[in-house]
Amino acid sequence: MNSRNKGATGERELAKVLRGYGYDCRRGQQYCGANGYADVVGMPGLHIECKRVERLNLDDAMAQAKADARDEEIPVVMHRKNNGEWSVTIPLKDFVVIYREWERGKE
Repeated sequence: MNSRNKGATGERELAKVLRGYGYDCRRGQQYCGANGYADVVGMPGLHIECKRVERLNLDDAMAQAKADARDEEIPVVMHRKNNGEWSVTIPLKDFVVIYREWERGKE
């Protein structure tokens, strides 16, 4: 499978997983194919960069997510290896904001 097909397959897989959590997600470039669109769309406020690879350069992936994210979006990299679970990487400053909101909800 070439890398383009593998990427598209990973994006479809991730969108399906997120739909299982109740989010109306789909591949972001499936209709437009333009740069600057998230790999997976349907979670407002997030710019999702999807990586389904065995060897991930996380710094490069996050740099791409940050470069493509709009000002109001949190850049995230959702990634997994073969036979692994999906993980999410976000900048620490954004994690702290999300965590503080979670803490407030527990009060």
